[in-house]
Amino acid sequence: MNIGDKVRLLHSKEEGIITRFLKDNVVEVEIEAGFKLPVLKRELAVVSKTETQFFKPAPVAAVNKPKETKPTIKADKGIFLAFVPVNEKEVSVNIVNNTDWDLPFALTLTTDRIHVGLAGGLINAKSYQKSSLDLLIKDMETWGSFSIRVLYFNNGPFDERPPLFKKLRIRANTWPNHKNKTPILERESYLYQLDSDDAEAIPTEKAEPQPKLVIDANKLKESMMAQKSVETLPKTYEKPAPMVDLHIEQLTKNHRTLNNAEMLELQMNTFLSKFEQAIASGMDDITFIHGVGNGVLRQEIQRRLSGHKNVAWFEDAQKEKFGYGATRIKIK
Repeated sequence: MNIGDKVRLLHSKEEGIITRFLKDNVVEVEIEAGFKLPVLKRELAVVSKTETQFFKPAPVAAVNKPKETKPTIKADKGIFLAFVPVNEKEVSVNIVNNTDWDLPFALTLTTDRIHVGLAGGLINAKSYQKSSLDLLIKDMETWGSFSIRVLYFNNGPFDERPPLFKKLRIRANTWPNHKNKTPILERESYLYQLDSDDAEAIPTEKAEPQPKLVIDANKLKESMMAQKSVETLPKTYEKPAPMVDLHIEQLTKNHRTLNNAEMLELQMNTFLSKFEQAIASGMDDITFIHGVGNGVLRQEIQRRLSGHKNVAWFEDAQKEKFGYGATRIKIK
């Protein structure tokens, strides 16, 4: 049961479209009259797409009726960005259309000022399209921002809808929360709904009703008093390797798809992250291998180090081995 599915109310003859998932196993259903009703999941049945093939209405005499000027109810919501695991290290990017609309669309990935086209064209109703690029999960923080632009279209008359524009940045700390069964694809993926009103609209079949929270004022007071006497433990930081290789092929498998600006951005982000970890974990020194090349990366690193409050000094490291291709930093 997903957003955009057509359902029938078990205790009445009304049918409608699922538009939102609410709390406590309740979903919002838009019925033919245009009203939205909150209904328990157990009181709904999904209407099969093949139902009309076996239960056809009895023929009736032709009656002159005025031509319809408005379309019947449609599944207006249910557009997803789905990251489907290819293996343990990579995911494919898919646009899933679980609505009754045909969607002309464009999906791009933005890093700094560069836009990379991932997919575009037309996704028919109740279908999906896979992008041209698979992504490494370990590079998630450097993926950039996904931008999706969507138009709504159907043959014949329909009520005009404003275009959908969504910009999305994937975060590693919330990534596991989005694992779910994907509509149309019918398999597990990391699912982000692009046309939801709020984050709760992402379906979660595993969710169970939560017990009502009862607060005991006396216990809360005791707990707060006890916390004051507990010493705060120092935060621990992961210590990086004493020598970090910044060559682009060591940082990402997809370096052939990056331009020079994107490569430099990834290398500098890695340098800053490892340098901060070295400071926070109490290291005395750390060396970065940046290569000689055109000297841009070396200059940018040493520019950042100049005047840094945590740098005692820095120098070209192991010249006999790296020449001017490595920088050693003495940390205060």
